[in-house]
Amino acid sequence: MFKAVRNIFSVADLRRRVLYTLMMLVVFRIGSFIPVPGIDVEALRQGIMNSNLFGLFDTFSGRAMSNFSIFTLGIMPYITASIIMQLLSMDVVPKLAEWAKEGESGRRKIAQVTRYATVVLAFIQAVGMSIAFERQYHMIVHPTFFTYVVIAVVLTAGTTFLMWMGEQITEKGVGNGISILIFAGIVAAIPSSLEQIYVTKFTGEGANLFLAGIIALIVLAIVVAIIAGVVFVQQGVRKIPVQYAKRVVGRRVVGGQSTHIPLRVNSAGVIPVIFAVSIVYFPQIIAQFFRGNAFADWVLEQFTVTAPLGMFLYVLLIIAFSFFYTYVQLNPQQLTENLQKHGGFIPGIRPGRQTYIYLTRVINRITLFGALFLAAVAILPVFFTDVFGLPPSVRIGGTSLLIVVGVALETMKQIESQLIKRHYEGFIRR
Repeated sequence: MFKAVRNIFSVADLRRRVLYTLMMLVVFRIGSFIPVPGIDVEALRQGIMNSNLFGLFDTFSGRAMSNFSIFTLGIMPYITASIIMQLLSMDVVPKLAEWAKEGESGRRKIAQVTRYATVVLAFIQAVGMSIAFERQYHMIVHPTFFTYVVIAVVLTAGTTFLMWMGEQITEKGVGNGISILIFAGIVAAIPSSLEQIYVTKFTGEGANLFLAGIIALIVLAIVVAIIAGVVFVQQGVRKIPVQYAKRVVGRRVVGGQSTHIPLRVNSAGVIPVIFAVSIVYFPQIIAQFFRGNAFADWVLEQFTVTAPLGMFLYVLLIIAFSFFYTYVQLNPQQLTENLQKHGGFIPGIRPGRQTYIYLTRVINRITLFGALFLAAVAILPVFFTDVFGLPPSVRIGGTSLLIVVGVALETMKQIESQLIKRHYEGFIRR
């Protein structure tokens, strides 16, 4: 481990990327403590602690929401905009579908539209959040129209800056910029969650230290088991053997070698969990505008992972996005065509349609297992939180663990590839 860290700082380019990423994360954490002007932070903080919706976003923003800082909205508007653009690019909007097929230039155009959509969504969400918080927690010292505009502009600017920061980490840092910002926010919120557990179970009125200790050990064992399971599934690969036929090119005989197609059990990573959380809680954000209305109150009550309907939708969306992103990255039709084009075939499977059917069946089976595992880990804390009487913020602990472990593994793999490319030993033992 220490040797791998030493190897990282031995490579000038990799050292520069790691330090650049760390510098950006320091800026992110400093911004999380800069409050928006004219806010009674204490009144807001007490309300957020008991809210599943805002507790989730507070965790993802690294407690920036409970401080009502300039980064209160976090990067969630960008994620929502990305979901919308991904769905619209699937032949829903012809122009976007055309850009999606243009390669790098098309992706740049879609990215530009996504940025504009992020700004619009962030402004709408900032206005809605300001109104909802003021109605519920009376957090604004002097609530005037000008105050609402200032708050909305500051929060939108904060999200725009985070979006730029994420892109810079992707380009000049270690990659996965948006995911790393979410990762940093969750990790930064861990001490606060642990403090809440300690206060609730060990120092509260009538606290039983022996029982609290047993609960703490059980929770720790569950966390370790979840981490081990996430690592096992994220690293799991199904290898499809491929044989290439011998061909005569000029005077040389080429081909004839054996290789394999690596199909990851969870090719989509933690993206399905992040997107599913955004969509499940989005109706609550809208309903905050109309609190007091019967339908709005029903939405606020049902669209949460602790309610049966919200939990069902959450699981369904995780599975759906897992399949969606897997097929975005692994297109069986394209894999089949590439094999035929280069004279490859799967032993025992006929080239062409039979190969396509076989690959589709294998991808569906392993993706279903990976998706069900993600869903199980995401909703597991909802149950043991109620059983052990833990604070509401712990309910999203499974989602947080999935994201933290998943992003950590992806980042380690990127650094690993850079080290191996330069003939250095990396983190992962083979």
